[in-house]
Amino acid sequence: MRIFRRLALLLSIVLLSSSAVRAELKLPKIFGSHMVLQRNQENPIWGWAEPGESISITLGKRTARVTTNKAGRWDWKIPAMKASGPHEIHISGKSGEVSLKDVLVGEVWVCSGQSNMAWPVSASDDNDLEALTANFPNIRLISVPQVGTQEPQSDFGGEGWQECTPETVVSFSAVGFYFGRQLHQTLGVPVGLIDNAWGGSACEAWVSRDRLKSEGKYDELLARWAETEANYDAEAEQKKYEAQLVNWQARVAQAKAEGKPVPRRPRPPRNPLVGQHRPANLYNGVLKPTIGYGIKGAIWYQGESNAGRAYQYRDLFPLMITQWRQEWKQGDFPFYFVQLADFRDEVSEPGESDWAELREAQTMTLSKLPNTGQAVITDLGESHDIHPRNKLGVARRLARWALAKDYGFDIVYRSPQYKSHEVKGSKVVVTIDHIGSGLDTFDVRTPIGFAIAGEDKAFVWAEAKIVGKDRIEVWAEGVSKPVAVRYAWANNPVCNVQNREGLPLTPFRTDEWPGVTANVKK
Repeated sequence: MRIFRRLALLLSIVLLSSSAVRAELKLPKIFGSHMVLQRNQENPIWGWAEPGESISITLGKRTARVTTNKAGRWDWKIPAMKASGPHEIHISGKSGEVSLKDVLVGEVWVCSGQSNMAWPVSASDDNDLEALTANFPNIRLISVPQVGTQEPQSDFGGEGWQECTPETVVSFSAVGFYFGRQLHQTLGVPVGLIDNAWGGSACEAWVSRDRLKSEGKYDELLARWAETEANYDAEAEQKKYEAQLVNWQARVAQAKAEGKPVPRRPRPPRNPLVGQHRPANLYNGVLKPTIGYGIKGAIWYQGESNAGRAYQYRDLFPLMITQWRQEWKQGDFPFYFVQLADFRDEVSEPGESDWAELREAQTMTLSKLPNTGQAVITDLGESHDIHPRNKLGVARRLARWALAKDYGFDIVYRSPQYKSHEVKGSKVVVTIDHIGSGLDTFDVRTPIGFAIAGEDKAFVWAEAKIVGKDRIEVWAEGVSKPVAVRYAWANNPVCNVQNREGLPLTPFRTDEWPGVTANVKK
C-alpha cells in the first residue's frame, strides 16, 4: 500500500509541475517585440496565465490590471495612439513577466491568399536592386507558418516580428512588401505587414466548417471532402510511394547505362487532410491565431484554385470576407483583392473560359460588399507562368485603392468598368464607368479584345472604336442584329483598353448565358 501511495504522491507532483509549466505567463506569437500597432484605434492584446491571476500591463505612463478567466486567458485593449514609437509594453503576474520592446504605432495590413501573394521578393523582378534598398527600420514583417488543421489554433510558431532589411525582405511576400513600402513612403508612418498566404490554397479552406455548413450552398463540396476524409489512407499512400521510388531507381540506373536522360523523381504523397484545400484547414491553422489583432485592412491575391468552380466563388468569396470581418470585430475593414492575371495560351477564336468566369465572380464582389476593391492585372501576367514576376505593378494597383479610399489621396484608383450598353442597329454602344481622365488604348490606337454575338450566341471577334470620353462602339461584319458583347473574355485575353492613367478596363460580358462552371459545385 505504501508503494501505491508513494506512486500516487509522485504522480500528483508531476501533474502539479506540468500544470505550473502550462500556466506560465505567455502571449501568442502575433504579439512581440518590434510589432506594429494600428494607429488611432483601440487594439486588443491577450495572453494566458494561471486561472484567476491578476495581470499588470504597463505602457508608458499607463498601467492597467486585468484578471484571467477560468481558462487562464486575459484580455486588454491598448488605448488608441497616434503614429509613434518605439514603445515598450511590460506585462507581469505571479506566473512570470514579458517585455515587448521596440513597439511602433502605424498602419497594419494582412497580406493573404495563395502563391502569388506568398511569392517572395527574391523571385520577383529586379529582386537584387529591391533588396539593396530595403533598409526600412519602420516597416515590420511577420509570416505565419503553414498549418492545415480542423482544430482551431490559438497560436503559431516560427519567427516573430522583424525589421525590414535587405536580409529579411528577400523571403517576404513581394506584393505585401511593395504595397507596404508604398504606404510607408507616402504616409510617413510605420507599417506592419502580416503574411499568411499559402500557395494553391482554395477559398473554402479559409472559411470555418460551421459557416460552410450553415449556408446550405456547399453540401456537394463538403460531401466530396467527407468521402476523402473517410477513405484517405496515409500509410497506404506512403507504401505506394516507396514502391514508385524502387521502380524509379531501377529506371535511373538503366537510363545512365544507356546514356539517356534520367527520369524525374516521383513526387512524395501529399496528405490532403492537412493541406491547403480542405475546408476550414487554413481558417483554423493560419488565420485563427491572428484574428483580433488590430489591423487597418487586408489585401488578397487568390482565385486560381477556384477557377473550375467560378460560379460558386460568386457567393463563397463574399462569404469568406464577411466571416473574417465579423470575427475580427472591426466592422467592414478594407479588403482589396487582385483579379486573375492573363495566363495560358492565347486563342484564335472567342470561346468560353473558366478564368474569365472567375474574374467575373471577383468583380461581382465589388457590388455585394462595402469597402472592397479590385486590382485588374490582365496586362501583367505571363502566358506560361502562373506566377508573374512583376509584383511591383500589382502592389501599386492595390496601394492606389488604399491611398484613395482609406488615406484620402486624390488619385485615380479604380479600373474602368462596364456600366451599360445600347444596341443601335448593327452596332452596340457600351458605356464605361470609372474612366479616370478618359478612355485610352495601349500599344495600338484601335481598341482590341471585343467579341460580339447575335441571337445564335455565336461570338466572333469585333471591331471597336472609342466614340466619347466613356463610350465604345462595337460591331462585326456578318452580325446584323447583335445582342451581346464580351471584352477580354479568355484565360489569356489579347486586349488593350485602359484609362489614361494606365489602369486596364475590367473584363466583362453583357450576357448572362450559363458558363462552363455554372453547374460545378464540388
